[in-house]
Amino acid sequence: MAPSRQIDRIKPSALRRGDTVGIVAPASYFKREEFEAGCEVLRQMGYKPVYSESIFERDLYFAGSIERRTRELEEMFVRDDVKAILCARGGYGSNYLLRRLDLRAIAAKPKIFVGYSDLTSLLTYICDAAPMVTFHGPMVAKDFARPDGVDLASWQAPMEGRANWALDFGAGSGVKSLAQGSAQGLLYGGCLSMLAESLGTPYEIQTEETILFIEDLAAKPYQVDRMLMHLKLAGKLAGVRGIIFGEMLDCIQAPNQGFTMEEVVMRIVGDLEVPVAYGVRSGHVSRQNITLPMGVRASLNVGGSGVSIEFLEAATAQN
Repeated sequence: MAPSRQIDRIKPSALRRGDTVGIVAPASYFKREEFEAGCEVLRQMGYKPVYSESIFERDLYFAGSIERRTRELEEMFVRDDVKAILCARGGYGSNYLLRRLDLRAIAAKPKIFVGYSDLTSLLTYICDAAPMVTFHGPMVAKDFARPDGVDLASWQAPMEGRANWALDFGAGSGVKSLAQGSAQGLLYGGCLSMLAESLGTPYEIQTEETILFIEDLAAKPYQVDRMLMHLKLAGKLAGVRGIIFGEMLDCIQAPNQGFTMEEVVMRIVGDLEVPVAYGVRSGHVSRQNITLPMGVRASLNVGGSGVSIEFLEAATAQN
């Protein structure tokens, strides 16, 4: 039985300068030079990145075997010196870990766990079933590896255990108000493709009483429509209190298409009578990836002059 959305999630300890961060690759392999560039940025930020040499293994399009990837993630959770776990990249393959992970061991040693894209499978599963706060945010061989790849303010606030902080998006931010209103709920979600793929499995997303965050990359409008309709027909939009769409990077049919992605998504969610925002840069983004803690209470305010997301509790504990 799925846990009530009202259950308080386990909060990992806050992250400080000088702390050790473990890096894992639960999905696809990656370019070593980008990985090393990301590690160097983490060092410049004051962290101590650690990883297993096996992280560079390849098995088809995966970062090594399923046994290697599962063992790596579990070992990072139980290591006493590791304070946070960052993913190297997404791609595909995280779903292989779902049946193998020892959630009791993970919950007994809660850690900050950060990723997006294919890692949505692990983020939502751990958030629902551990249950533990997880983080939809930048990855090592992607965002940390490039200049201007990480939004530092939204990284530091949840990692350091700050309470009652907010993301404010005004004119020029690129964030749009599609349906005005205010709502409170648990912030939750991730990559639309992975959210839809969870349906009908034991790892199905639990969206009741949530402010649902949805983003994707290079999905054509009709594909986004189809996945959103799948969620709607499965009842996964019925209990949401608000919806935030990501940047939806490269989600176009053709350069000269006669409609917008905003029109496409509002065709499906416009009758839900909940506030809807569009364009929050978390996940697949053009720049400055925003970190969103999943499983914490938040307030969404969508107005005519801007959008704000206020976090009503800390995402990490001051242990």
